[in-house]
Amino acid sequence: MNTDNAEPVVDPTPEVVEGNPDITSVDPWEQLEAEAAKWKELALRTAADMDNFRKRAAREREDALRFANQRLLEELLPVIDNFEMGMQAAAKDQGSMIYIGMDMVRRQLADFLASQGVEEIPSEGNAFDPNIHEAVTQEESATLAEGHVLRVTRRGFRLKDRLLRPASVVVSKSPASGGGEA
Repeated sequence: MNTDNAEPVVDPTPEVVEGNPDITSVDPWEQLEAEAAKWKELALRTAADMDNFRKRAAREREDALRFANQRLLEELLPVIDNFEMGMQAAAKDQGSMIYIGMDMVRRQLADFLASQGVEEIPSEGNAFDPNIHEAVTQEESATLAEGHVLRVTRRGFRLKDRLLRPASVVVSKSPASGGGEA
């Protein structure tokens, strides 16, 4: 005698599935709660993935802006090297207008590089570091400890915290002992 206005009676004991007494049907409310928990967990994971993606994209965009001119600056370095060789040749007559003009251009180039975040790698007298130095040769030295930079053959540069070009250097080694022992 079930009428339309009567509320259904919920039996607190699980029902046995037809034909199999070992399997019981799950309470629909618990099933909905489990599914809601599953979707909530999925939503939280998706939100975390999206947040990580945004952070990574922002970091990549920032790096792209910071290092956008890296290729241009790398190609400019040999031009600067040649210009400085010209400066050395013109230095014989430092009072000439050519030298004075070239010196002005050299200062402008140095200011431009500094404004772009380019800095020269200090090398001479420092310990050899394969991460920023490129050893051209080794020479004996009584004044410097072994493994230190005697002189720079080509300057190295860094763009902010990234290596543009390693410094080519001559590295010191201990002097050979004079005469062999018998």
